[in-house]
Amino acid sequence: MFLSVFDMFKVGVGPSSSHTMGPMVAAARFLDLMRASPFEFDGVKASLHGSLAFTGVGHATDRATILGLAGFRPDTYDAAKAEAALTLIHEAGLVQPHGFDSLRFDPKADLIFDYDRALPGHANGMILMATDAQGDVILQQVYYSIGGGFVLTEEELDSGKATDEGAPVPFPFKSAAEMLEMAKASGKTIAEMKLDNEVSRHGHVDFRKGTARIWEVMNDCINNGLAVDGILPGGLNVRRRAHRIHQALLAEQGLNLTPPHTINDWISVYAMAVNEENAAGGQVVTAPTNGAAGVLPATLRYYLDHVPGASTTRIEEFLLTAAAIGGLVKFNASISGAEAGCQAEVGSASAMAAAGLCAVLGGTPEQVENAAEIALEHHLGMTCDPVKGLVQVPCIERNGLGAIKAVSAASLALRGDGDHFVPLDACIETMRQTGVDMSEKYKETSLGGLAVNVPNC
Repeated sequence: MFLSVFDMFKVGVGPSSSHTMGPMVAAARFLDLMRASPFEFDGVKASLHGSLAFTGVGHATDRATILGLAGFRPDTYDAAKAEAALTLIHEAGLVQPHGFDSLRFDPKADLIFDYDRALPGHANGMILMATDAQGDVILQQVYYSIGGGFVLTEEELDSGKATDEGAPVPFPFKSAAEMLEMAKASGKTIAEMKLDNEVSRHGHVDFRKGTARIWEVMNDCINNGLAVDGILPGGLNVRRRAHRIHQALLAEQGLNLTPPHTINDWISVYAMAVNEENAAGGQVVTAPTNGAAGVLPATLRYYLDHVPGASTTRIEEFLLTAAAIGGLVKFNASISGAEAGCQAEVGSASAMAAAGLCAVLGGTPEQVENAAEIALEHHLGMTCDPVKGLVQVPCIERNGLGAIKAVSAASLALRGDGDHFVPLDACIETMRQTGVDMSEKYKETSLGGLAVNVPNC
């Protein structure tokens, strides 16, 4: 089993990896399918189902689908160009992706939110259609956005298609137990094994450039979020808090008046900065999703800015270790809030961040596995119930607390020798089972929990 660092950490656009990035990726794939088809097309249509319908407006799924059909992609997204394109599309009823003169598409008539019909493969389902001059559908494809920006067609999902289709890698661990066995046998750290796997596919130069880019975008996202004030879009009138909290923390530095627990505010503010940028539709990195994008960057920034002896040379080790843990969670359970609740998003992110921090602080593979388990265990059962379908309440603060838990989990693991009662594999399986048993109301549908008990406007 191999999931690359670049599968887990994708540069994209907010507010949601499954509801924004995924539909945009699906639309791009459908355009490629159309380009390869012998038919002559006159228009396109789309229908959104399940969670994509219920929280689609709050997650900008409609915008993402429209822009995807117009040729926009998450990794090269330009906000100014997107706004201009949306205006023209709504006015003219046409999209003009590369390779086509123009295609009829009226967002009001051709983008359907189907609240009544869920698709069988996954909670995040959508159908993309291409029509001829008479308006008849002559090409159609079902896509599922399965979390973290990953997209599968109906056929790929039904066939059990793995994310990895490449050549064998040196350390193909599919479980934490296998990972620890391979580490012991090879004498390598988790990061070293993961690096060997990555280099076997990407080469040293491309891999190093890629990881440098990932951290650059993560860190820029933190800095942008700390610098900007104002009200977040969407109608809840949630005020950005990271800027003001950060200013207060800076003012307190050197006064020797702040209690030790103030470090938690620093950790939280880094995470909140990222998720406020995500909520505003800014550029973020899935880690492993957009909704949980703040946990890992905040933990890494905490290490770099607040831990004595920290070094930027350890960033790659942090990301490699975190990606190894994230791959195990995705392969054996889920990273999708629509599939398993927020335990699958912030819980997974916290486990990844805890493992990365434990590694760069000198933890053994056994201690790293323990750190990931502690962090994930104490997110089990967490629901996904965003108010008004927006990735704002409780999501922004939840990332801050997820980062704090990651730091605490790494610290606890380092106090031990790696021996512990609950294996990470058992914790991941418990998360999977809990997700299966969880009511659909608490899986990113905004039909239960805080979403119905807090006024939405």
